[in-house]
Amino acid sequence: MADISSRLTGLRDLTPPDRRARVVQAAGLSEQDAQILAGADVLRMTLADGMIENVIGKFELPMGVATNFTVNGKDYLVPMVVEEPSVVAAASFMARIARDCGGFVTSSDRPVMRAQVQVLRPEDPHGARQRLLSARDELIAMANARDTVLTGLGGGCKDIEVQVFDDTPVGAMVVLHLLVDVRDAMGANTVNTMAETIASRVAEIARGEVRLRILSNLADLRLVRARVEIAPAALSAAGLDGADVVQGMVEACALAVIDPYRAATHNKGIMNGIDSVVVATGNDWRAIEAGAHAYAARGGRYTSLSRWERGADGALMGTLELPLALGLVGGATKTHPAAQAAIRMLGVTSATELAEVVAAVGLAQNMAALRALATEGIQKGHMTLHARNIAILAGAEGAEVDRVARAIVAAGEVSVDRAARELALPRD
Repeated sequence: MADISSRLTGLRDLTPPDRRARVVQAAGLSEQDAQILAGADVLRMTLADGMIENVIGKFELPMGVATNFTVNGKDYLVPMVVEEPSVVAAASFMARIARDCGGFVTSSDRPVMRAQVQVLRPEDPHGARQRLLSARDELIAMANARDTVLTGLGGGCKDIEVQVFDDTPVGAMVVLHLLVDVRDAMGANTVNTMAETIASRVAEIARGEVRLRILSNLADLRLVRARVEIAPAALSAAGLDGADVVQGMVEACALAVIDPYRAATHNKGIMNGIDSVVVATGNDWRAIEAGAHAYAARGGRYTSLSRWERGADGALMGTLELPLALGLVGGATKTHPAAQAAIRMLGVTSATELAEVVAAVGLAQNMAALRALATEGIQKGHMTLHARNIAILAGAEGAEVDRVARAIVAAGEVSVDRAARELALPRD
């Protein structure tokens, strides 16, 4: 795929069909992709019926595209599926500021997932641990025998860990972890199958009873990191007071670091961006949420996933680290036509690349929220974008939506009542 530019100026001023045409052209997508992205009966009922149980219909959410993203020197057009106003616009605006400072820089660990095998009532818990560790090579070989395709790609079970819990509500237990490199998969089915495969042998070696054999969504060996450095001049060029914004954002982040009540909403803002891309690409957003929030509490106290600091030269320095177990093979990424088109729009070629772009979007979203909180407050920009929803609630359609939205924002009264009054006014 040829290099693209994510800097699509004036996109918000176009109609949805014109926006789609421009994105399709910029991303080098096909006419079939254009039709899929239009969303007209993309997910056939027969296909939907095979994806989940008791299907009675289909449920749609808006798909937008975040522009301006540069990650590791490469431009990306980022598909985002979300119902909340301001998410796509905020990510795009922050990415525009970041691209003038070199964009986002990311890195990641190998795509290693854990499968847990729970052993209950072992005769000698610590002796069981020693025996299981001594059988490491045997257990790894058993696990890998179930997925020769994965091992042929360089993945597969790479190691084991064994923990002893002496005092639990059901007595002592031993828990064995399989550490599996799942390559471009999310990995749930793979690691679950491997855990099932070795369960009886684990029980025999540990001299206990095996109960659970399942993955953990705390993918703390599959971490992704994103960072950005913003010069005060870049903020000033975007119409912001550079030094004051930097100081305000650093101070706002400090509260999220020390206070779980603030951290919960702070991290939710990060996940606004992350989840939107995860949903668009057909990945498991619930697993991503579970892993992210568990990771935020790994030290025994829930805290911020990101850090914002002021550099020696006054630059704004932002970093984000979290587990991201994403895949490009299996699941809805391979069955849902819109997810496939979204991945083609992104132009990513590996699950690792996808995860790194997603982390950059999360950091951009966090940057946007902190910038708003540190300046005019979160409601001003959010309600301006929310005004379109309010206009629709009041009954506006077509061109009337933008007219009414502009009027209620100008009046400083973003409410359904005010929108209804504006809608009732005679047109010139």
